[in-house]
Amino acid sequence: MSTAKKKFKLFDMNRDGKGVDPGEDTTPNLKFFFKQLARKFSKIISLNILMIFQVIPILISIYLYVFASPTTPTQYYPEYAALFGLQETASTAAGAVNMGIFSFQLGLPTYNTYVYWVIGILMALLVLTYGWQKVGSIYVMRGLVRGDSVFVFSDYFYAIKKNFKQGFALGIIDCLIMFVLGYDLFYFFNSEPTGFSNFIYVMTLALIVLYIIFRFYTYLMIVTFNIKLGKAFKNALIFIVLGIKRNIMALLGLVLVTALAVVPIFLLLPLGLGVALVLPLIYYLGVSAFIYTYAAYPVIKKHMIDPVAVPATPDNEQETE
Repeated sequence: MSTAKKKFKLFDMNRDGKGVDPGEDTTPNLKFFFKQLARKFSKIISLNILMIFQVIPILISIYLYVFASPTTPTQYYPEYAALFGLQETASTAAGAVNMGIFSFQLGLPTYNTYVYWVIGILMALLVLTYGWQKVGSIYVMRGLVRGDSVFVFSDYFYAIKKNFKQGFALGIIDCLIMFVLGYDLFYFFNSEPTGFSNFIYVMTLALIVLYIIFRFYTYLMIVTFNIKLGKAFKNALIFIVLGIKRNIMALLGLVLVTALAVVPIFLLLPLGLGVALVLPLIYYLGVSAFIYTYAAYPVIKKHMIDPVAVPATPDNEQETE
């Protein structure tokens, strides 16, 4: 083959990947996880490009809030007002020194400006499309985990079309729950430490961990089965317990991948290497989704697919009530 026809295909979203070798042990254990991750890594990176749109509105909003939001100079120390009055009445050298010490100002954000309107629009756009983005990415990731022939771009939008209503509804519910849990965590973290507030804070952390595991299964079930959301939620709660070993391993994997993404930021940013902020965007969402989908799908298969033993459809999907 001529070299002119060779192409760099890492980001070819409609190229089929390498399949499972005939006779290979495909037991979904830790050893096969690393084999499958290496085998499907280019596809995962390609899917990650589409998944970035799940975080772009958040990143833009943070940038606007930190760097573009109009601010109002505000005194940090409450003593400043009294010192200023004393200096105006009778100026002294000691008063001038204290004025210099206590004159530090903060730039507090000015609310109800165009920046907040833009942030609001971005957040609304994210919430309205989040469920569709999740069903698209999880459908593709399920195929990668199972070793199916996957065409990232076309399969992504096929899943959105197929799960349009349920994906939208689940996305709205998901965003609402994440907002409530995040608000509670922030509120009790900053509240006055008491026995009650500390207890609620710990309980909120526990609920967040359980909800993270709960989310392993919800989107995966609606792209695999013809199932109502209420039934999917009920099953997801059950799978938190039935798949506890795989769920714990997935959580540990997510912690490890997050550490690998965050630690270089703290190490490289002080050196002026801003590339540390970009690197996680290349792989983090895709690898994280592969970890929890690899953990969750065998649990669903064992308890919902195998017992039914219905012949596979062209999509290799099952139906349930």
